[in-house]
Amino acid sequence: MPRQEKGRSHSIRPVSRRPPSWCRYQSEEVEAFVVKLAKEGHSLSKIGTLIRDQYAIPLVKPITGKSISGILEDAGMAPSMPEDLSNLVTKARGLLAHMDKNHKDLHNKRSMQVIEARIHKLSKYYRREGVLPKKWKYVSKVASIT
Repeated sequence: MPRQEKGRSHSIRPVSRRPPSWCRYQSEEVEAFVVKLAKEGHSLSKIGTLIRDQYAIPLVKPITGKSISGILEDAGMAPSMPEDLSNLVTKARGLLAHMDKNHKDLHNKRSMQVIEARIHKLSKYYRREGVLPKKWKYVSKVASIT
């Protein structure tokens, strides 16, 4: 893999164990923002971005002591599947719809195989960690596309 040696001028996430002194929100207010945005149907990463951009809260964890997913678990609104896995499954569904229309698209058939390999690898990790049930299984669609 190529190493990052040049071009290091990108923004860096603030690393802090304490809330910043200029942040005017309390823990309860931040948790209310997270729950409100989750009720509106936003994903976890989108909630973090909206809280950063609209409310000027750089990170939720130093203020509340919990992550966004932890706050939603306490509120009983946690998603059933981790966000990275659900994004891959959504991408696979879209690609499957494309493959149904375009049977001879071999490049996207390969892309589908790569996506499904990632899904299987991630699901194996999440089953091992106890995030997903032990019997959870993704049914491969590549074998049916020929």
